[in-house]
Amino acid sequence: MKTAIISNNKIIINNAPNLLLDGRKGAVVRVLGCGLCGSDIVKFVHKISPNGTVLGHEIVAEIVEINSETIFKNGSIIVTSHHIPCGECVYCRHGNVSMCEHFKSTNIYPGGFSQYVYLSEEHLKNVAHIKPDNLTEVEASFYEPLACVVRAVKRANLLQGDTALVVGLGSIGILMAQALKAYGINVVGCDLISERIEFLKSLGIAAFDVRELEDDFIADGIFMTSGADKAIDTALKYVRNGGKILVFSSTPLGTSAYPNNEIYYRELTVLGSYSPSPDDLRESLELLRTGKVNVKGISTEYKLEDIQNAFDDTMSNRIMKAYIKIEE
Repeated sequence: MKTAIISNNKIIINNAPNLLLDGRKGAVVRVLGCGLCGSDIVKFVHKISPNGTVLGHEIVAEIVEINSETIFKNGSIIVTSHHIPCGECVYCRHGNVSMCEHFKSTNIYPGGFSQYVYLSEEHLKNVAHIKPDNLTEVEASFYEPLACVVRAVKRANLLQGDTALVVGLGSIGILMAQALKAYGINVVGCDLISERIEFLKSLGIAAFDVRELEDDFIADGIFMTSGADKAIDTALKYVRNGGKILVFSSTPLGTSAYPNNEIYYRELTVLGSYSPSPDDLRESLELLRTGKVNVKGISTEYKLEDIQNAFDDTMSNRIMKAYIKIEE
């Protein structure tokens, strides 16, 4: 069995541990494919995860061994998330599920860039679902990242008919713009890469080179899906007084700051959003199933053996997003 691990600033293929339930509740699944998340790249580039770590969590998988009281069985093709909130702590009760200690402590093992993964009974009961028949494996792999976006849209709590500007049209920006539209928000996207601007336009959503936005354009909410420092200037320029800036990106450590006076005198709301709740995940799968969010053409497919190329191509903006096809 094979897995991809971090090793001295590279992603290499290694032997995976043999996974058996051995009486445990849960399931062993054969990973069909796994999306490459921006958070995987951040953990790799900034050396947040130590050598030997298996990254990846946006998995589509087939159950090959199961001991569970759920509806799943051997042969079920599923999607799943990797974290589960407790639902009872102060963070969960206030809607900050990704701050929950239990949320942070749960994960799939050893990680999604592996031929086989163990899922706990808790995963099966709370964050796993049967893949809809009308979705391809690649499309279904957007289940978790789109759920993150759904949570961001809900946290911003804009009114139907409000205008939102999405700053940065990578894969998350493309998802964000479509999710906002699905929830009744008027959306405009902006970027510096012409191919990404045209991609969003092909989905029926207005998009511009950020340098060509009219000076008098005003948005009720800005959704920052770019971590570039200049994205902050763009957000402050185009958000209306009393408006909201939703941060959905990390930035180079220690390089960014919001001008306090802008926030104070203009009564701006600046908030972040990170990971989804089980309800957000269910809404995400429904958006994908019904076609309200279209993910065709976003991902480029790589074999597990070529995973370093997938990282490199993503980091250099040669592709929007990578999908790692896991083959036996």
